[in-house]
Amino acid sequence: MRFSIFLNGRSLGPDEDRDFIRMTVSHAEYAVGQGFEALFLPDHHFTGYMPVASDPMMFAAYLLGRLPGVHLGFSVTSVPLHNPVRFVERVNILDQLTQGRLLVGIGSGTTPEEMIGFGVTYKEAGPVAESNLSIADALWAKGVNDPPVVFDNGFYHGRILQRIAPAPYTQPRPRLMPVAMKEASMRRAAENGWPAFIPAFTPPQIGGTEPLKHVQKYFSAYRTALEAAGHAGAVVADALSWSTHTYQCVHLAETDDQAGDELHEILTAYQLAVEREAEFNARAESEQANRKTDNTPNALTEDWIGTWTLYGSPATVRDKLAPYAALGIGNILCGTMTGPLTQRRLALSNQTIALLAQQVMPHFPPDQTTTQGATVP
Repeated sequence: MRFSIFLNGRSLGPDEDRDFIRMTVSHAEYAVGQGFEALFLPDHHFTGYMPVASDPMMFAAYLLGRLPGVHLGFSVTSVPLHNPVRFVERVNILDQLTQGRLLVGIGSGTTPEEMIGFGVTYKEAGPVAESNLSIADALWAKGVNDPPVVFDNGFYHGRILQRIAPAPYTQPRPRLMPVAMKEASMRRAAENGWPAFIPAFTPPQIGGTEPLKHVQKYFSAYRTALEAAGHAGAVVADALSWSTHTYQCVHLAETDDQAGDELHEILTAYQLAVEREAEFNARAESEQANRKTDNTPNALTEDWIGTWTLYGSPATVRDKLAPYAALGIGNILCGTMTGPLTQRRLALSNQTIALLAQQVMPHFPPDQTTTQGATVP
């Protein structure tokens, strides 16, 4: 399996943002130096959850300048919040800079507070996401002498006469990475030969104590569709090698007891931050069009811990990961900064990185037959 880092810390106020950025860069550099293949960023706004994720592509480009050769990923881009022209332009630039080592997660978003800041309601987010992706497909396909691409979906409108510049490095378009939960999203990934995020839960409950059951269901459907889509063997192998199971919080210590105690410390701080953010999101949800229908459990409950955490001694973590390796999951995405980012939290994050790199990752080597980037002409 591959192992990647999900940069997912929090700042509790503007006076913390500068140190947050500095510590995030330091943690990313340490992780890549320890052998993690990719850095993934979320796409969030206004709340203090990953402040640099207000423009994750800009921050990713900065990290690439410091860490040449790393894969960059987004988990996930909230497509309705992005002008489709700017989305395609920025993705193409990163695709060129990384030489195809780019994985652009796509989704409709999860947070009403963020959506209303961009003039989109939670109810509208799904249709706008689909419309934006259709526009993006047309822009990636357009040649200089083709008829103009004209679009107006009620939120974004325009007329492109020539082409999107620069062209992508990956042909015919950069690799997107849908979430293989909805049938349409799963098939989009399979039919294009793209990797997918494999969910560990089934809505409306975003949590539970049997994540492997859900991963098996979604991964099996995705793999079957991918292998039936007629792609070359190398395309299928590469897509599977980046099929991703995500843990919001990964924490390792020398013993299970130490890991459990430190996880409780991490999640207590995390839950307090989430509850503060929830007060503002409730204001956004006061309107029917912005009301969510799913339910995320408290982070200190068995349901949240069961789905979203990976913790324990290195031996315990190896045992927990073994069924996912046997299933064929290609990439483990590790949230190693969960919660408010302090010096204490950074030390625990780096402790996890060191133990994963030294005592877990060597037991799950990546498949050397898979490609390292995307195919080009």
